[in-house]
Amino acid sequence: MEMDKLGVLTSFIHNIVVFNIPLLYGTVGEIVVEKSGSLNLGVEGIMAVGAIFGYICGCYANSLGVGIAVAFMAGALCGLLFAALTVSLQANQNITGLTLTTFGLGVYFFVGNGLKATGWPAMGDYANIKNGFADVAIPVLSDIPLIGHGLFNHNVLVYLGIVIAIAMWWYLNRTTPGLKLRAVGENPGAADSVGINVKRMKYLHICLGCGIMGIGGYYMGLNMSGSFNSSCWINGYGWIAVALVIFANWNPALAIAGTFVFGFFNTLRVSGSSLAMAFPEALGWLAAVPTQLYQALPFVITAIVLVASSVRSKQGSGLPASLGVNYFREER
Repeated sequence: MEMDKLGVLTSFIHNIVVFNIPLLYGTVGEIVVEKSGSLNLGVEGIMAVGAIFGYICGCYANSLGVGIAVAFMAGALCGLLFAALTVSLQANQNITGLTLTTFGLGVYFFVGNGLKATGWPAMGDYANIKNGFADVAIPVLSDIPLIGHGLFNHNVLVYLGIVIAIAMWWYLNRTTPGLKLRAVGENPGAADSVGINVKRMKYLHICLGCGIMGIGGYYMGLNMSGSFNSSCWINGYGWIAVALVIFANWNPALAIAGTFVFGFFNTLRVSGSSLAMAFPEALGWLAAVPTQLYQALPFVITAIVLVASSVRSKQGSGLPASLGVNYFREER
């Protein structure tokens, strides 16, 4: 019986990571974009585009690496479109981002439904995809009781997401290009005056951030075994990622902890009843909670985060001072 309880807890921790990783990709990608001073509300659509093209191309090539590369490039192309409209043509960033979400979801269903009619690629038919997405245990760490399997026995894309988050934190805080990017996001006019190519920095990092979002969408498609139906694989995660940027204070390293918190609430939706059965005295009440409330919890927490951030002092905030403001070089 004790082993059953341990198994339930281990599975719960494992599922938290499974649910939080796509949010981590979306959050880190949006942080990179926003550090350039651009506010991109098209995360949902970009993740959808990365998901559908990454999955299809990855299956046809029977290569997880190809899928990751295509998902990144598809997301980056969406970023290039966003940059062209907002950086070069000075379009409104909020409207452009929302339009990109609508466009991305439209592309997702157009391509998916068209291919489904002629023959949808089933993930199980492609051994390299199926095996490449299998869990890989980290030696020694995965043997730690309770947390070992939950935290250190996951697929390659989970580890890649953590590596990208840490690498982006190091890039933004410890490298010259990263510091230049932050200068552009804080005061593009001042950055321009000391020789930083503002337009180039924005283009490169908008594409980079959107490419990272695309990989997150691909992860969600694989996590759902590539089963295409009437609902989108992303399922609102892009909007939660936008709020998590604020929760993580525009810090990619803190995004790991922030997305873990959201993963916890999302995991309650599928594991709440198991926890109630394993620990009836302490957690039996979880069985009485309606499933609909579990489904709404991530979005409720998102709303709370946004409200809290609006009244929080800006002191110590990582919010770029020029976020969402188009830069007119002629007005410098």
